[in-house]
Amino acid sequence: MFKVGDLAVYPAQGVGVIEAIEEQDLMGSTQSFYIMKIFGSNMKIMIPLDSVKSAGLRSVISAGEIPRIYEILKEKDVTIDKQTWNKRYRDYLEKIKTGSVYEVARVLRDLCILKLDKDLSFGERKMMDTAKNLLIKEISVVSKSEETRVEEDINALFPMQGMMKGVA
Repeated sequence: MFKVGDLAVYPAQGVGVIEAIEEQDLMGSTQSFYIMKIFGSNMKIMIPLDSVKSAGLRSVISAGEIPRIYEILKEKDVTIDKQTWNKRYRDYLEKIKTGSVYEVARVLRDLCILKLDKDLSFGERKMMDTAKNLLIKEISVVSKSEETRVEEDINALFPMQGMMKGVA
């Protein structure tokens, strides 16, 4: 259960703040909703309280979990499936939709490794940017660091990736 002012993460959208808890009448039944404002985009999302778990809304990670994210990003001895780009894209999209910061880190790492080998599709490049931005936002909020600093730290893990600059 979140309170007004709590930080939370909505899968594929990122970190935001619970601005309100409202009740609304929908087809004769009253439902309660979290009103969440996503940082960066200022998008507002209404999340029914009775479907918070299925929506994947979660608390932000703790500062103690940040090193594990960097460990995942540093792993270079991973096997990337040699499947078609659209199958890979769907698999990565499912990982991002889980809302797990660790799955998002794996998607970014895998796409960066794959980019060393071949040109990424437009969708894969966009997904790489999304994964990177999701990580930057959450790590910067939790560590109370500037987003540019977090981006520099992540970029340093992928030095041969000129495309990584200025994505956030």
